[in-house]
Amino acid sequence: MNTREEALAYGLTFANSYQDAPFRDENWQLIRVKPSKKAFLWTYEKDGQVCINLKCDPEWRDFWRKVYKSVLPGYHQNKEHWNTVILDGSIPDEEIKRMIAESYDLVINSKKK
Repeated sequence: MNTREEALAYGLTFANSYQDAPFRDENWQLIRVKPSKKAFLWTYEKDGQVCINLKCDPEWRDFWRKVYKSVLPGYHQNKEHWNTVILDGSIPDEEIKRMIAESYDLVINSKKK
């Protein structure tokens, strides 16, 4: 998975998901879940690279960051619960899909404040 379009298309395969561009900056495209409107997949370009932000369980956060150099603390988000994944081809598609699925599961199972 190397493109924003691939990530967004995969995100839209999850139940009750929809694409949103909530900011004045069209660079940010999100996949959210109805009816909570919580985002589980953020896409954007930064420094010439396509990136996605994904929610992650803190128990897995450091694992992903240690295994792949292109997994970093979440850009513009809580570093404890979010990772940024640079789509540079260094991570197998299956692993990226797994991280997206885990992000979806965490968002749909999260409690409302």
